[in-house]
Amino acid sequence: MPVPFIDLKRLEPGFLERWAEKCAELTETTQFVGGPEVTRLEERLRERTGAKAVVGCANGTDALQLALRAAGVGPGDEVLVPDATFWATFEAPVNVGARPVTVDIDPVDLQMDFDLFVKAAEECRPKAAILVHLYGWGSGRLQDFRSFCRERSITLVEDGAQGFGALHKGNSLFKEAQLATLSFYPAKVLGSCGDAGAVFAESEELADIVRRLGNHGRTTHYGHGDVGWNSRMAGFDAGFLNLSLDYIDDRIEARRAVTHRYRGAFEEIGVPFAGPPDDYVENGYLSVALPGLETRPALEVALREKGIGFGTVYPGAMSRQPGAKAWLAARYGGENADRLCRGVINLPVFTGITDAEVEECINVFAEAWHSAGTVR
Repeated sequence: MPVPFIDLKRLEPGFLERWAEKCAELTETTQFVGGPEVTRLEERLRERTGAKAVVGCANGTDALQLALRAAGVGPGDEVLVPDATFWATFEAPVNVGARPVTVDIDPVDLQMDFDLFVKAAEECRPKAAILVHLYGWGSGRLQDFRSFCRERSITLVEDGAQGFGALHKGNSLFKEAQLATLSFYPAKVLGSCGDAGAVFAESEELADIVRRLGNHGRTTHYGHGDVGWNSRMAGFDAGFLNLSLDYIDDRIEARRAVTHRYRGAFEEIGVPFAGPPDDYVENGYLSVALPGLETRPALEVALREKGIGFGTVYPGAMSRQPGAKAWLAARYGGENADRLCRGVINLPVFTGITDAEVEECINVFAEAWHSAGTVR
């Protein structure tokens, strides 16, 4: 039985009918850019996460750049970033004129290595750092990162593109962040019908700077206090997200159940499978199996032959990307990130995936694992 890696058409009964009504309402009220629907979304996200302020924007990459610009990061500055992440985390400092410094990951929680981060910070004196909440959880040293950065006046931007719905010590990852960002790319846990993003700020003053920068630096309609750019959220994205928020708790619980099922099954057959530190509740964004570089190619062949979709999120460390060479200010470690990127494999997790589909994925993977001779 073929199983897709992701299927965005698996929506709850009645969702499409409600969405059609919402589209008609947005069209009739011409809420094409910004408007009440965006304001409502920002307020709902603020209430749900406990953040002080939320600003919608055009996409998750812009959210990172807006956060860095709002913190005063620009030409001549250096920004610490993890070596295992999506390319946008590396691009964002470059696009505001700064230079990235890559820091290796902890091989246990797969997040940026705190001790190496401290070393990099002491030697490079960065203006800011981007801490990525990778795979649907975060660093076991999250509080250490936050405290260290505040003590050293390093702006910490938390890239939560994969972190919506994850909990740290019972709280949203966005609640106590100085600055944090979110992507609403359709494949995310809370995805839109197009590109969209948001910046979470610890104060209204900081949020006002973000909002101004994302709207051409406007102070009035034709008054411009900054040089910004156009990163406004569309009304249709906000409408789709507001509708999706009505279903999000059930979606997240279902995703968590799938990742827990994978983890239990894979532990039984001896496949290394990553998960969150003890003080986290993951959001089920991704299943993260770690069969290793030597075994992964054979597993990929077997999965393709059976029509099982899979991902490798992400297949290359930042410091080893061809595009990094011209911009990389420094590199701290990278062996763990490289090992992860070359050995990770992700099985399907998405809204509406069935028990039978999950079972098929497990069975095909287990058979391929045994065939590869990895079980002793």
